[in-house]
Amino acid sequence: MTLSEAFLWPGTKVCEYLKVNPEGEAALIRWMVNTLVYLVVSLAVVWILSV
Repeated sequence: MTLSEAFLWPGTKVCEYLKVNPEGEAALIRWMVNTLVYLVVSLAVVWILSV
């Protein structure tokens, strides 16, 4: 597993669950899921560091 595959893993797993191709028609779904996952993780890190 390469580093880019590791970063895209959450969205890829959601696409597999929905039974769509993450490399084709579901690329935007994978992008959206990854954005939401990493947004929540980043906000949690900022919140922990600021308190």
